[in-house]
Parts: sequence; structure tokens; C-alpha cells
Amino acid sequence: MPARNEEANLERCLRSLVEQRGIPFELLAVDDGSTDRTPEIIEKFAGVRECPFVGVNADLASVTAIQARPVEQGWTGKANAVWQAAESARGEWLLFTDADTAHEPGSLARAAAEAEQYGAMMLSYSPRQELRSLGERLVMPLVFAELASRFRPKEVRDPRSPVAAANGQYLLIKRDVYFALGGHKAVAGELLEDVALAKRLKQSGAKIRFRFGGEQVRTRMYRSWGQLVEGWTKNLVLLFPDARTLAWERMSEFVVVVFACLVALVGLAGDSALLAWSGAIVFLASLGGFMLRVRRSHSGLGNEVAAIVGLPVFAWLLLRSAHAHDRGAVTWKGRVYSAAESKGSVGASQLTDETTRGKRESPPTAALPSQENNGLSDPKV
Repeated sequence: MPARNEEANLERCLRSLVEQRGIPFELLAVDDGSTDRTPEIIEKFAGVRECPFVGVNADLASVTAIQARPVEQGWTGKANAVWQAAESARGEWLLFTDADTAHEPGSLARAAAEAEQYGAMMLSYSPRQELRSLGERLVMPLVFAELASRFRPKEVRDPRSPVAAANGQYLLIKRDVYFALGGHKAVAGELLEDVALAKRLKQSGAKIRFRFGGEQVRTRMYRSWGQLVEGWTKNLVLLFPDARTLAWERMSEFVVVVFACLVALVGLAGDSALLAWSGAIVFLASLGGFMLRVRRSHSGLGNEVAAIVGLPVFAWLLLRSAHAHDRGAVTWKGRVYSAAESKGSVGASQLTDETTRGKRESPPTAALPSQENNGLSDPKV
């Protein structure tokens, strides 16, 4: 689990992870050059098995805190952090998860069992989105509805389909397959490293299982409007290469809905049944099509209905993302990424980081103290 300036989310995530039961596991938490309390929070959990929060957990082999190496040119910060952790991990399965997630009790054991049941070498869940602010409620259902339309889980799971996808917030992969693919080192410069890794795995002939996993894991991706804008500016054009076309389609959809509603209201006010019925029919048809699509976001009916007001905002974010990638630079958490292939579905990147720069041949930094395996065999995850 990598973490960069995640003090607002981190303790909740770590608590939910150390409470997992039903499968032997270890936890490796990587501080990715944070400037807030993230390292302190990670160190608080490091080395515990008789956890002060949950008591003795016989399934928890160890909790290890790692300080990420300086990020070399050609690597993203996240790929750098998780690759370092993967090199130290001992489990048969590797779970990559983000610090803004919260894991339901027993979800780790259920996920490993599900992957084995379906013969999947990679299992990835799309978490349930926690939507609290107005910006989240207006934008997030629209983004995830489009994602569910573009990356249909049934097609991702179908070995005959070229469609590949994964969500880096919850990505479980068989250890030997991961390293055979080159791991995150092979996708070091990808801004969407999860999708890139899924593509490599599917091209190898291995099986992916991908689905909405709201009963297993939840997340609040962005806690402020600024974070939301920065995050989707980085990602939208990579997820939707036709971002400009999609922006105009969604803006046109909004205009049709609003215009049809106004026509219906004018017809009612003017006692014109024809005008009222014409407007109402177009309005209901447009709204129905919108709802059929946005229901795939699993955001809750209220948020999904309200999201129609967010269509212009979504269109603006799509255009902003396309423009930023055309300029060749996007920012995320204090780092500036220069996209080398900004037109592709996943672009390679170079990194400028004012706080962490270095060479990969530098000696690895020492991990903070961690508890040993306590006589247990290697963990499953």
C-alpha cells in the first residue's frame, strides 16, 4: 500500500487492513515522500501483530513500514513505491491497494478465494465510492458510469475480448505471474499503471476477473474540489481517448434535457397540450437514457439523479484533461508528469519532483523496524 500525503485517510485504511482475518497475510506500507503525518502514522502500525487496535490477530504475519526510494526519471511515484514493496513481499498473492480505501472485514480472504474459484491470475474490484461533497456527487457518478460502459466487466473477463481493465485501488495478482510480466517495473512510466498491467496480463493469455466490489471495499478518492479537478485532469483523457468528442456528447445531452424540460413547462404555462407533451416526451426519453447509463455507477439513486446537473462540469473536466495532456504536463500530489504519449489510452511519463529525485542505482533505504514472521509459514497474501 503506497501512501503520499494521506494523513486524512491512512489510519482508517490501515485499521481495516490489520483487522483482516481468515487468511495469513503480511502488510507492507510505503511512504512515498510525504510531507505530512503519513510516515508517523505508518510507523505507528509498523511491527505490530498484537495490535493495540484489534488485539492479537493470528493471521497477521507482520506489518512493515518502508520509505520509498527516490523516484527516477521514467517512473511514476506510485509505480516506484509499489515495486519496492513487491520486491520485499513473500505472499503467494500480492494485493495492491490505495491509502484512501477501507476494506470490509474478511474481504481479503474472500477475494483470494474468489480468484482461485474462477481461475483468475488477477482479480480487481471497483470500490464503492463514498460521495459527500457537492462536487463528488455531481461528477463521480458520471465518470464511473462512463467507465462501466467502456470497460464492461463481462468483456474484461472474456478471454476472447481484447478489452482489459483493472482498478489500482484493489488489484490482487498471483505473485509468480506478476513478476513474469515484469511487475510495475514493466509499466514504470504509465500514469494508469493498473490498466497497463491488466493489458499485459490479458495479452499473455492469463485470466482477469474484474467487477464492482462495493461489498468488499469502499473509497473516498477526493476530499476537496481541488483534488478532484487535479486527479481527473490527470486521468480522464487516458481513460477516454475521445475526451473532446465525449465532452460535446455529454454537453449536448444536458442541453437537450434542459431544453425539453423548458418546452414542456412553456407548454403547460401556455395551455398548449402539443407543446407540453412534445417537451415531456423528449425530456423523459433523454432522462431515461441518462439514468440507464448512470445506474452502472452504483452511486445511489439520489446521487445518480442529481448527477445530470453535473454534465457540464464533467464535459469541462474532459476538455481540461485533453488540453493538459496536449500541453504535455499534468500534476498530481506535488509532482509534475510529462506525458510522452498523451494521445494513447495509457501514456508513458517522465517525472519532475521538487522534493524527491534520484537514481535507481542508489542503495535502497532501510525499512523501518517490523515484526518477524513469529514462526508462521509464508503468508498467503
